[in-house]
Amino acid sequence: MMTDTTFITLFILFGACFGFLTYAQRHLYSEGPHQAKGTDDSLFETRTFWVLLCALLWPIMVVTRIHSAWLLHKRKKQAKPVVLH
Repeated sequence: MMTDTTFITLFILFGACFGFLTYAQRHLYSEGPHQAKGTDDSLFETRTFWVLLCALLWPIMVVTRIHSAWLLHKRKKQAKPVVLH
């Protein structure tokens, strides 16, 4: 039988894995489709912060990413030129 500690550990472990996997696309969660120019933070500090943030808030990040992907798809669809024959 699984204890509460097991569920909490799995939640944090899954979130940390989610953070490692989504680090390269972290701009999609806050800044939109374009990355910020010239970040002053070191790679280790930003990656550590992102992994810790995702470890605790990964369900919210998943919903945010789905919404961002939907918005980007919608914008791309609207930007296509209409060809009339």
